[in-house]
Amino acid sequence: MLPYFDEQDSIVKKAAGRTQDILATVAGRFIGAHPKQPPVYRTYNKQGFRRDTDYRYEIDLAQKLKDLKEGQFVYVWGKLWSEQEADVPFSVSCFSPVRVFVSGELKFQSNLNDDVFPDRKTGFRTKLCKGWNHFVLEFVKTGTGCGGRFGTGSVKGFPLHFLAPAPVRDGQEGWIYSEPQDAAWSILPGDGMSESAADCRWFPERDWSEDQASQGCFARVCGSSNPGQQAFAWSKLEFSGVEPQNVVLKGTHDGPFTAYLNGEPVHREGKDKGAFEIPLRPSFGSQDLVIRSTCFGTQWGISFEPLSQNDVIRWTKPYPVEGLREPWLYLGPFADGAAPEAGNITRLDSLFGRSGEAVFWRADQPDAWVRPYLENAMFGKWNYPLGVTLYGILEAGKVLGNSHYIDYVADFIESSTALDAYSLWDQEQYGAPGMNHQLTLIDSLDDCGSFGATMLQTHKQRELKGAKGAADRIAYYIAHVQDRLPDGALYRVRGTTDFMKNTMWCDDLYMSTPFLCRYYEMTGDHAYLDDAARQFLLYKQRLFMPEQQIMHHVYDYKFNRPNGVPWGRGNGWVLFSLTELLAVMPENHELRDEVLSFFRELCEGYLRLQDSEGLWHQVLTDPESYAEASCTSMFVYAFARGVRFGWLAKPQPYVQAVLHGWDGLARACIDKHGNVYGVCRGSGYSYNKLYYKDELSWQLNDTHGIGIVLLAGIETIKLRRYLSQSI
Repeated sequence: MLPYFDEQDSIVKKAAGRTQDILATVAGRFIGAHPKQPPVYRTYNKQGFRRDTDYRYEIDLAQKLKDLKEGQFVYVWGKLWSEQEADVPFSVSCFSPVRVFVSGELKFQSNLNDDVFPDRKTGFRTKLCKGWNHFVLEFVKTGTGCGGRFGTGSVKGFPLHFLAPAPVRDGQEGWIYSEPQDAAWSILPGDGMSESAADCRWFPERDWSEDQASQGCFARVCGSSNPGQQAFAWSKLEFSGVEPQNVVLKGTHDGPFTAYLNGEPVHREGKDKGAFEIPLRPSFGSQDLVIRSTCFGTQWGISFEPLSQNDVIRWTKPYPVEGLREPWLYLGPFADGAAPEAGNITRLDSLFGRSGEAVFWRADQPDAWVRPYLENAMFGKWNYPLGVTLYGILEAGKVLGNSHYIDYVADFIESSTALDAYSLWDQEQYGAPGMNHQLTLIDSLDDCGSFGATMLQTHKQRELKGAKGAADRIAYYIAHVQDRLPDGALYRVRGTTDFMKNTMWCDDLYMSTPFLCRYYEMTGDHAYLDDAARQFLLYKQRLFMPEQQIMHHVYDYKFNRPNGVPWGRGNGWVLFSLTELLAVMPENHELRDEVLSFFRELCEGYLRLQDSEGLWHQVLTDPESYAEASCTSMFVYAFARGVRFGWLAKPQPYVQAVLHGWDGLARACIDKHGNVYGVCRGSGYSYNKLYYKDELSWQLNDTHGIGIVLLAGIETIKLRRYLSQSI
C-alpha cells in the first residue's frame, strides 16, 4: 500500500538525518493542533433530565407532568454543537411512541415493538452539520407512559451533552420540555426561535416565583431553615482606572456578613440587617470579592446598589460560567464551624465542606448548579490511545530537554486528575459526570493501564493533583473488580458489543501491565509486579503461536480457540509492555527468567517478519497487507531496549532492525509537517484475516500511533548513544 505520500514530502527530506528534529516536529504538530484549554463550566438545572451512566437522558414525562393525559403530546427540545460534519450514533429506549427530529427532519420513529419494551435499546445514526443542530423529540402519552431514554449510541466515543436551545437560557446544559399539548405541532421549534414562539409554557422553570424572588439571595439559593449556618457569594470587581481611587460599595443585608477582597477581610457587619457601606481602594485589574454571610432568618441575603463609578469599575462574573445570568456564584450552606476559609474558595477545581456534606458552586436561578464539561476534541480527555500519545510526548520532552513538552503532558493529565474527586461527586449527584467519564466510570482495562501508567510516569516529573487517588482506584479495579479466569488471567466477560463477550485480547496486556509496573514502583507492593509478570505467562498459554513465535490477536471462549490472526499492533502491545515489565523487574524475581525467555522468543519471531523497507505489516504474516506504523514503532522500541539493557544475547541483527525500522518509519510514515500515516484505527476482532487486511483501515494522525512513533525515535537516539559510548 506504500507510499502514503510522495517521497518529496517525507520528513526525511527536510530533517537532514536529525532524529531530534523529527521528534520535535511530530510532538509540536500534536500540541499545536490540541492546545491547552480548560473544561467549560455551565449551569445545570437539577429539575431537568438526568443523564445516567450510559450517557442517555432519562426523559420520564409522566413523572415530570403529573396532569398529563393519555393522547397528549409533549415536546422536548435541545441543541447539540458539532465541530464538523459528522455521522453520529444515537440510542433510544421508548416508554411510549417517540419521533426524533434533527434540524427539522424526521430521523427516527419508534415502532410497535419499541413502544412496549422500555428496556430495549434501538440505535440509529444521523448526520450532524457543522455548528448547532436542533433536536426535537415528540412523545405521546399512552397507557405505557410517556418519554424514553435518549442520547449517545457510543458511551466511550461520544458522551454527548445537550444544551438548552432558546436564547434566554443560553449556555445552560440540558433540555427543555413543553407543557402537555392536545394536538401534534405542525411547526417545530428550531434555530433562532424563542420559547415564546411555540405559545406554550416550557420547563424546567427558568425564573424564581414572585415569592422566591422576594427572599434574599442566600435564602433562595441555600435555604434558610437553620439559623447560624453560613454561605458564600463570590463575584469580581473589574477596575480599569489609571489612577487608584476610592470606591464605596453600598447596599442592604439580612444576616451578619464579612466581605473579603482578594482573600483579605475588608468589612464586617455584625447587625442582623440594615444598610452597609464598604470603602475600597482597588488596584488596576480584577479583584475577587467574597461575602461570607450567616443565616438569621427567612430573608437571608445581600444586595448591592448600582456602582456609581461605572466608567472605571464594574461587576463581572467570578468565572466565565456559561448560562450564568448574574455576576455571582454561591456556595453553601455550611453548618456553624464547618465553613471553609474565605481565602481558599475562589476556585472551581475542588469540592467544599466535610466529607459526605460536600457542595459545589450554584447560581441564583431555580435549582441551578455549576458543572464542568469537557468539550475539547483531545486536550483533557482520558482514554487509552491518548495514554501512549502523552507518554511519547513526555519522553520526547525529556530526551530533547524541552520542558514545554513535559508541562503540556502534565497539564493535560492534571486537567483530569485535579477534578477526579469532583467528578466522582458529580456522578453521585447527576448520574453521569460532565468530564472524566472513562476515569470516573471505570468498567474495563481500556480505562486503566495506558493512561494510568503515563499518569504515574508524569507524576514522577511533577506532582499531579489527584493522581494518587486516581491511581489507587485504578489499582483496586484491576486487582479486585476486573473479570478474571480461575487461574487469574484477565479477560473480558462483558463488552461494548456482543462479540467482545468472553474473550481475551493480547491488547489487554498493555491495558493493564504497564500500570501495574508503575504502581509497584510507587507503592513498593510486589503483588502488583507479580500480577503483571503472571499475566504475560498466562496470555502466552492461550495466544502464543510457537511455530512462528508471535501472538494471536484474541482468544474467544465462546469457541474455545484463538482467532488465528497475528494482528500487528496487538503483537506490538505485547512486546512493548514486556519491556515495561522487564525494566522494573528485579534480577532475582522468581519469574524473571521465564518472562525474559518469552521476550526473546517473541523478538526472534518478529525479527523474521520485518520487510525490505524496514517496516512490519497490519497482518504480520501477510506482506500484502499495508505497512503499519504503530506496530513497527513498538518493535523498534522493544528491540532497542532489548539491546541497551542486555536482554538480547545476540544484539547485532536487532541493532540493524532498529536502524532500518526507524529509517523506514521516518521515510514512509511521517511527512514534513509531522503528520503520521499508516496507523491502524481502533480495532474489533475477527477470525477472518480479511477483516484486518481490508476493513481495518489506517487513519491519519491516529492517537494509537503518534506517541509510539515518538518513543521509537527516542529509543533509536538512546541506542545510538549507547553504542557510541560502548565502542
